Amino acid sequence: MKILGVIPARWASSRFPGKPLVKIGSKTMIERVYLQALKSLDYVVVATDDERIFKEVKGFGGQVVMTSENHQSGTDRCMEALDIFEQETGNKFEVVINIQGDEPFIQPQQIKDIAVSFKDETTEISTLIKKITEPEVVFDPSCPKVIMNTNNEAIYFSRSTIPYIQNADKKDWFNKFTYYEHLGLYGYRSDILRKITQLAPSSLEIAESLEQNRWLENGFKIRVLETEYENISIDTQEDLDKILERGFED
Repeated sequence: MKILGVIPARWASSRFPGKPLVKIGSKTMIERVYLQALKSLDYVVVATDDERIFKEVKGFGGQVVMTSENHQSGTDRCMEALDIFEQETGNKFEVVINIQGDEPFIQPQQIKDIAVSFKDETTEISTLIKKITEPEVVFDPSCPKVIMNTNNEAIYFSRSTIPYIQNADKKDWFNKFTYYEHLGLYGYRSDILRKITQLAPSSLEIAESLEQNRWLENGFKIRVLETEYENISIDTQEDLDKILERGFED
């Protein structure tokens, strides 16, 4: 089974323009993500819409494709990247893994876990979740939560606190239920990726600003895999400053 890791990397960002090219030690953020992904996968490509990012990836010897500026999501960019990369290389990929371009320290094991989930032929889409360990995160709308069924498939994603604990004070909710946050690492079977990128935006997706709800509304199954690793994403200059202040091995 051939698996393609795609790292969407845009220049434009409302909170941190140009962040794929910020230096973290001796390497840019996009190079760090790329090298981490290569520890898990044989095929990795950066999908960008910017010549500066394209040149950077070529410069460190990475695979990169130029994609449209008009994509609404990383999932859409992954679909175009798959088509271009298959045409350029002559390979056919059964699975695509969407790797966030702003997580320079992503654990290779997380990518491997997503890849392994597709050994089960019933897996259409898979993603990672992590147990919430801080009570305040349960009520943080910037942290999407997820609830699952007994088959470890997602039922719903929300920025609200789900589930609501009836007949209990909110300060006690954290101790009465195990809450999970959703981490933005996805795997898709290639045929499923093509189908979901042709769907119109759905009401729940628009309400929550979470595209995975579109897939659920249209009957697709999302397998959830629990990880213990904490993802470190860099969304703002302040996030980067914290990383640099804390120090790390280059």
